[in-house]
Amino acid sequence: MTDLRKSSLPTSRSSRPDPLDASQPLIVFDGVCVLCSGFVRMVIRLDRHSRFRFATAQSPFGDALFKKHGLRTDSYETSLVLVGGVAFTQLDGFIAVMTELGWPWRAARLLLLLPRPLRDWLYRRVAENRYALFGRKDSCALPSVEVRGRFLG
Repeated sequence: MTDLRKSSLPTSRSSRPDPLDASQPLIVFDGVCVLCSGFVRMVIRLDRHSRFRFATAQSPFGDALFKKHGLRTDSYETSLVLVGGVAFTQLDGFIAVMTELGWPWRAARLLLLLPRPLRDWLYRRVAENRYALFGRKDSCALPSVEVRGRFLG
């Protein structure tokens, strides 16, 4: 089972985050996917301490991280979540993000009770159909001025 313990993260941040700083969680997501972008907007709203950083998989930085972790770069059917230096993908990535957001979102850990093959199957069903179900943008959206510094790459 994946270790999803709550890490202690600093609340103060420099003006430009170090992209390799393992103390700040990072979400690398499909920037043209409406579902993925919506998830990132939700995390931004719920992240009270502005700890999460973000990168689109289509950016040079996101592409390099996908390659580093052995993920496909021609089709972004998973997000990559880095928490405390540990990489998470598929539903485990979602669980890791929700755990970092604290209560009540941390209750998503209950999904770990599902056997991994079932978790992976459920995630793949949504990922393979996300454009048909939720839509696709022609390009990655630009983040607002308030959160632009949290986007890397």
